[in-house]
Amino acid sequence: MIGAREFLIAYNVNLNTTSTRRANAIAFDVREAGRVLREGDPVTGKIITDENGKPKNIPGSLKSVKAIGWYIEEYGIAQISMNLTNIEVTPVHIAFDEVCKKAGERGIRVTGSELVGLIPLKAMLDAGKYFLRKQKRSVGVSESELIKIAVKSMGLDELGPFKPEERIIEYLLKDPVDSKLISMSLTDFADETASESPAPGGGSISAYLGVLGASLATMVANLSSHKKGWDSRWEEFGTWAEQGQRYKDELLALVDKDTTAFNQIMEAFSLPKSTDEEKAVRTEAIQSATKYAIEVPFRVMQVTVESFGLIKAMVEVGNPNSVTDAGVAALCARSAVLGAFMNVKINTQGYSDKAFVDEILIEGTELENKAIKAEKEIVVMVNERIE
Repeated sequence: MIGAREFLIAYNVNLNTTSTRRANAIAFDVREAGRVLREGDPVTGKIITDENGKPKNIPGSLKSVKAIGWYIEEYGIAQISMNLTNIEVTPVHIAFDEVCKKAGERGIRVTGSELVGLIPLKAMLDAGKYFLRKQKRSVGVSESELIKIAVKSMGLDELGPFKPEERIIEYLLKDPVDSKLISMSLTDFADETASESPAPGGGSISAYLGVLGASLATMVANLSSHKKGWDSRWEEFGTWAEQGQRYKDELLALVDKDTTAFNQIMEAFSLPKSTDEEKAVRTEAIQSATKYAIEVPFRVMQVTVESFGLIKAMVEVGNPNSVTDAGVAALCARSAVLGAFMNVKINTQGYSDKAFVDEILIEGTELENKAIKAEKEIVVMVNERIE
């Protein structure tokens, strides 16, 4: 994810006025430099200076922000045009809210805003979470939902459509090959799995089972967050849901990574081996690809075992009407861990570093045992609640 301070964000806030002077007044209220003190009229009055002859000024309310008001003839409105020079200091959503506040104090309403150029993904996700928290709603929702909330809350689509794939820098840089499987429909994914192609195989399916387990547990958390009568617990369950989204997102990435790992092994084995040098290069490529093919399903195991904490919590304290959903989540998670470990073990057979293999198999066995134990405990708890 792109770091926030690496970008200067050009950002305009739309007002329900045509007055450049009023827009400028608001800009002076918020920009770091503030406004110069004047006698009488704040615009045309004589500038007040200090004992050194330097103009006195009142600083604005936002750090790392430059702003000015202007009239946009194309839209027939006045705007606050801002440069946010460090959005870790003043994020976009804080700038928007502060302009809303200062405009309201002057009897003016903000109608929306406009992003000029690109924005880091983190800035949009932070904005989505900020506005959800203001609504006392769970922030544990999908990336696309957070972006949608940010766009609607700041009115980024008032003057024209906001297309995330064209405005968010990470989306522009994203290689479509990196998300080939997880971008498919359920039907296409199933058809691809059932085809004569050896990938996606058990490793990718194991990762996706982990995705389903984490997703179900996250659903229970979100349902609990919005359950009638549990209004005071929205933040508690929202925190669980946010954690679940992190598990889900990493496991989704691992679905494609597992297939990539398999393809890398096949490519390594297809390298030429006519000379000693070619043989050495081929052997090194095979070993490197094999290690990656071990590490990917092992990471599936680690993340999925971590998700059992969320799943168990949702059985214990989550919405009782969704307890069986959490139970199914545990079944998916257990299968994900066991399936991933099978892929770890089969790939260790082709890896020459015995010390690495021994360590990974010991740790894998521990993770497998944890998954089996956790699933058994959760299933018992679920059955006790429904029988």
